[in-house]
Amino acid sequence: MTERWRLYWELARPFTLIAPALGMFTGSVIALGAPPSIPLTAWVVVKVACGTLMAAVLNAASNTLNQVTDLEADRINKPNRPIPAGRIGAAEAVNAAGALYVLAFLLAGVAGIQCVWLAGIAALLTVLYSAPPFRLKAVPYLANAVIAVPRGVLLKVAGWSCVRDFGRAEPWYIGLVFGLFLLGATTTKDFADARGDAAAGYRTLPVVLGPKRAAWLISPFLVLPFLLIPYGIHAGLLTGSVPLLYALTALLAVWGAYVVHLMVRNPDDLARTENHPSWTHMYVMMFVAQIGFALAYVVPGRP
Repeated sequence: MTERWRLYWELARPFTLIAPALGMFTGSVIALGAPPSIPLTAWVVVKVACGTLMAAVLNAASNTLNQVTDLEADRINKPNRPIPAGRIGAAEAVNAAGALYVLAFLLAGVAGIQCVWLAGIAALLTVLYSAPPFRLKAVPYLANAVIAVPRGVLLKVAGWSCVRDFGRAEPWYIGLVFGLFLLGATTTKDFADARGDAAAGYRTLPVVLGPKRAAWLISPFLVLPFLLIPYGIHAGLLTGSVPLLYALTALLAVWGAYVVHLMVRNPDDLARTENHPSWTHMYVMMFVAQIGFALAYVVPGRP
């Protein structure tokens, strides 16, 4: 039994669960710090905790389902994963994914009805991304959007919805910044998988365009989204600490430009390296952006 649970844990890809949980949690922190102020009650804490756990569980469900539908590509790209290695059957993995989706919805139910709606949209997109006959992962450009919307836009709005109504523009604008960044960032993992993806019929950007053109195409999304932050300040869409938000803009824009340099100086390395430095930088950038936004809404002395 212990070995079985270890396999389920491996299918969930636990190292990928931190980012969505942090994104959800920081979305709630931003909502708590935004005006008008609201009290931090025990019930709000419970809702935020359930929402944060929901984000991780939903991502685990998506990861598990994706490994079932990606079996042919994983036989080439990642043969040591549990399903291609024969350590667990595809049917059992589907059952595990189903159980995780149910658990995610139960947690979302505690977080609030708006969180349920957003979780439902996100879950639907993950199924459309992975499962036949849709398999949107095989559709270039659209595949990137199907990842960026739930993990960027909806995640931030769902975190906000655990605390207050999502009917104002602020959480959607913040989600837009993260969603646009993820349009580019999610592609970086596709470069190393290009050989297996091509064999499985997945027309990802590196498969369709080649590493050089794909690297240049996604480059603007690693810098330009953060330039939306100053506009949001002046348009009254962002109510966090102005100095911190400007500092975050400068840090992330310069950092993104450096990541672009890492990618385009030798694009062929992207296809030869499993975890290229550009991917590592972008993963850390996402963490810094999440925490930076949250800090901008909790520091004293905001307008």
